[in-house]
Formats: sequence, structure tokens, C-alpha cells
Amino acid sequence: MHISTSKVELYAAIRRDHRAGLSMRALERKYGVTWRTIRKALDSNWPEPRKKQAPRPTRLDPYKPVIDGMLRADLDAPP
Repeated sequence: MHISTSKVELYAAIRRDHRAGLSMRALERKYGVTWRTIRKALDSNWPEPRKKQAPRPTRLDPYKPVIDGMLRADLDAPP
């Protein structure tokens, strides 16, 4: 299966091939996915929406106020 295939199309293809008689193991090999993906495709018509990741703190976070202050002060500096 091509990488550009959407998850909705992948789920539909998995269900179609399963109805045609392919085993879960054969579907895993054919589509290069795990048994969990096969099970999700067979149990649900639509893939779950992606979970939003919470923004992670960076090492720069404690210094951002200082950097912002330096940049604001530089705005008034002569060229």
C-alpha cells in the first residue's frame, strides 16, 4: 500500500479484503500494519482523530523574558 494512502482509504481496503476472506495475518503483511490497526479498521468505519500534543517546555523558556527585553530595547537603538 502506498504511503500517500489516507487512513480512511486504508481502513476501507482492509475491510474489503477481510470480507473477501483474507486473514488478519495476511492483511498485516499486505498493508504493512500491526494487528492493532487491523482490529481498529474492522471494528470502526472511521479512524480515530489524531490526539493533539500539549506544547512541551523548552530549555529556552526561563530566558525568554530576558531575550524579549533585549530585543525591545534594541528596537529603540540607533542603526
